[in-house]
Amino acid sequence: MRWQWPWAALIALCGAGAIVALVSMLAAWRERRAAERNPDLKSYSLDEDLNTDHASELFRQWRTFSRIAAGALVVALALSVSLIARPSHIDEGQERSASRDIVLCLDVSGSTLPYDRQIINTYLKLVSNFQGERIGMTIFNSTSRTVFPLTDDYALVTRELKSAASILKDVQTQDDIDKMSDADYQKVSDWLDGTQNKTNATSLIGDGLVSCAAMLPGFAYGNASQSTSSTSDTARRRSSSIVLATDNVVSGQETYTLKQALDLAHTASISVDAVYAGAKESLSDKTTTDLKRQIESHGGTFMSQADGSSIESMVKTIEQRQSAQHQRNAQSAVDDAPGWWTLALAACILVWLVFAWRLRR
Repeated sequence: MRWQWPWAALIALCGAGAIVALVSMLAAWRERRAAERNPDLKSYSLDEDLNTDHASELFRQWRTFSRIAAGALVVALALSVSLIARPSHIDEGQERSASRDIVLCLDVSGSTLPYDRQIINTYLKLVSNFQGERIGMTIFNSTSRTVFPLTDDYALVTRELKSAASILKDVQTQDDIDKMSDADYQKVSDWLDGTQNKTNATSLIGDGLVSCAAMLPGFAYGNASQSTSSTSDTARRRSSSIVLATDNVVSGQETYTLKQALDLAHTASISVDAVYAGAKESLSDKTTTDLKRQIESHGGTFMSQADGSSIESMVKTIEQRQSAQHQRNAQSAVDDAPGWWTLALAACILVWLVFAWRLRR
């Protein structure tokens, strides 16, 4: 509790004291003038008239009511003076001056699908470490589909990721797929709908990455990105990141290679990190090492989905990017808090009105 205008309360208190003193002086002066003008006036006492049980009881009641009314009036005056001083409290909170946009970019081609449930669980761990970021998700094969757009509704994000993990729980091996019921198979098919609209092409990773980047503000395709990069860098207040999950096994003709897609993202100031979605035995394959090399050469972080310790490392890397924009500033807001004071003042005035009305009777 603090007072925003303590000086106003002091002035009001002095003013009230001056008014009371002035009224008292005027009353005394009028009595003195009346006595001086009529010195022979006789005074009469009501002592004998009040010297009965009933009259004494009424007088004691009147005196009690008078004191209560006077006390309520004094307290109301004190509360009024307090309200003039503006009682307030400090509401402290933390908010980010700026935050990040993060797109979860998941390869759902045949070679990665058995591992996508583990990737989604990794995404869930990443999301649990974020606060204030907007998160979106896109899945891709030969074409892409947005699962959910950029949002800071973490309940929705978690619900969608858990739903996807549940749908893919039986997509681990071909035997698991063969044993799936028609209903479960249809759920998987519905979830993948829109990701295979090109014939003779799967796992177009560069195209998928570009589709994910297109979800982020400030991204432009092709040469347009170069002409707008300086403008987008100035205009964008939120840093942008993509968490790409793939095995980097391409099958078909791409519009954008992985390198071209990374270059476009880099030009638009979009950071790309990667999670390996594939068999542990393939970590040393050329496709995997090439993915790691290209991601790291563009300033990103590479991790395998089996390496739990790398999750914290990736989160820290994302947190550190453009740290000047993402500092948490403790902000203090002074809010007026007249609530209980106003209620007490209203109660005192009500008490005074009741007893003043009773005294008049």
